[in-house]
Amino acid sequence: MLHAALSLVLLSCAPVARAQGGRVNAVPPGTKVNSADPTTKPLDSRKRFAYDVVRAAVALPQGELQDRLRVLAEAAAVISPIRPALAREYSREGLRVEQDLIQRGEEPSTSMLNAGPVDCKAVQTLVESIPAERVDAAETTLVAAIGNCATARLSAQKLIDAGVQEKKVAPRATLAMMEIVGFNSAWSQQTFEKVFDALPAEAEKMGPQAPNLANMYARAAGEMGHDAAQKAGLKLLLWLGKVPESGDRTVAVNVTAAAMKEVLGTKDFEDAMASDMTARQVAQSAGGEGEISHASDEPVSVLKAMQSANDDRIKELEALPPAQRAREAAASGFASGSSGNRKLASRYFDLAFDSLNTVWSERESLREAPDVVQEVSEAAAQVDSLDALHRAQGLDDTAAEAIGMLAVARVVANKQQEDGKSAGR
Repeated sequence: MLHAALSLVLLSCAPVARAQGGRVNAVPPGTKVNSADPTTKPLDSRKRFAYDVVRAAVALPQGELQDRLRVLAEAAAVISPIRPALAREYSREGLRVEQDLIQRGEEPSTSMLNAGPVDCKAVQTLVESIPAERVDAAETTLVAAIGNCATARLSAQKLIDAGVQEKKVAPRATLAMMEIVGFNSAWSQQTFEKVFDALPAEAEKMGPQAPNLANMYARAAGEMGHDAAQKAGLKLLLWLGKVPESGDRTVAVNVTAAAMKEVLGTKDFEDAMASDMTARQVAQSAGGEGEISHASDEPVSVLKAMQSANDDRIKELEALPPAQRAREAAASGFASGSSGNRKLASRYFDLAFDSLNTVWSERESLREAPDVVQEVSEAAAQVDSLDALHRAQGLDDTAAEAIGMLAVARVVANKQQEDGKSAGR
């Protein structure tokens, strides 16, 4: 059955490969097949399906560097267990894209370092190429480098130090490095004070970074000594007072005030607040409801979908915002399909994929758009992988199309792994 499906998917993917001047093959042309070598031995039907879909997805053009990086990272993660050499090829291209984004001052939305095995020498070279004034844009990359490549940590540490000198802080990367070298190390103790001495002057532009700074303070303050924790906390509260009102600011104030009170104790916290009335006013605003700016839409009610697997909820779902509508429809499609009602499942997936085009068109304000595409495509693939592939290929934007195709490939590849584990039991 899967061989027949594979024939269809190859036909549907072939135009994409031809458009890019390439050809979809289970083994790259010119490769000498050696059955003892896992990187060249013939693939079984599920792995071949995943392999061909990944190759076709990567062949699609993406107009934005962020989109290209997402596609390469996901492709490398899916293909790594199947064809490690191809994953390394994607990783090399992805690292170049990641570097280009950082050099332009854009923080990468993901990092190739989280997508599977990487060349740590190349990662060290990447870290060393980042100018100090771009350390904030490089934060996602630095966190991944610190966690995955021990050889790059010293370079990352030097870059964090240089950034602080330029009043460019990377709180998530700094915290990751502190956890590696130890909070009691001389570097961590000194850097903690320096970071809160070097808070960026343009606080009005830094709202989304405020929760990260507060989280760094909350995690490290208890390890830094009473005086250092008090001084840093007051400086952070004063800085937060310059940040415009927002959900990010509220979250950051709540976290900072609570951490100060816990570390200093109630009496010393009140004394610290009495010493600076501005900081006290900021701290007194704590307690309101806050939400970080990139939080996702309302959670999907999977339980409700499962309980009403054979109920027609189309009209109810059509009234929801696009992202939530896509997710809820996908959950209902999965529930209906899993219960055997393929006709109703198809209607739900029609609604879900139609909604994805709207979601993607609004992605400048909806940062979770790629995640929604992936989630919907995965749900559809759990019911019928070939149908899900055709639906993903029908999306309006080629970047969304590639992300959806890769989600289908991941489901098929993972299913093969699960089948193998079950057979071995």
